[in-house]
Amino acid sequence: MTFSIYVPCTERGQSPPPVLYYLSGLTCTDENARTKSNFLNKASEYRIAVVFPDTSPRDVYIEGVGNDWFFGLGAGFYVDATEEKYKNHFNMYTYVNDELPDLVNSFFTVDQTRKSIFGHSMGGHGALVSALRNPGAFRSVSAFSPVSNPTKSDWGVNAFKGYLGNVENGVEYDTVELLRKNSESLNK
Repeated sequence: MTFSIYVPCTERGQSPPPVLYYLSGLTCTDENARTKSNFLNKASEYRIAVVFPDTSPRDVYIEGVGNDWFFGLGAGFYVDATEEKYKNHFNMYTYVNDELPDLVNSFFTVDQTRKSIFGHSMGGHGALVSALRNPGAFRSVSAFSPVSNPTKSDWGVNAFKGYLGNVENGVEYDTVELLRKNSESLNK
């Protein structure tokens, strides 16, 4: 998997910077937000490391993966695929929440105890789901125009049927459904 990272200068005696994981939307790569968002000035000013993962595996040759712009390449939907055709490569949930932070922590000096997650569109969906399924893992979660109820959207239905076999399996990756479930357990 490809990712980009910005780590601000750290002077001797300064603590490592906090880290923000930025999840992009459909069709994006690790380059989109990094090159178009003008993040560098503020990330430098506030000493925040920013990680930009790709939105799906690349150079994966699975029949049908590149046929739709909203499924497959550039559209991993931040889920762990369970369907045989995709389950070896499309595990973006585990990648973003487990593998990538371990990789970043192994090679870069950042403070993983002060990590946050942000996303836009499909990435907003990924950020919200990551925070809801991992309480306490992130200092903050933010989303801009997220796909927040994907079991009820055409894009989500298509992704969940493809990666998970059916829409019902997508409930564990649906912000609205996760909030509903958490709300019910809190009210008991």
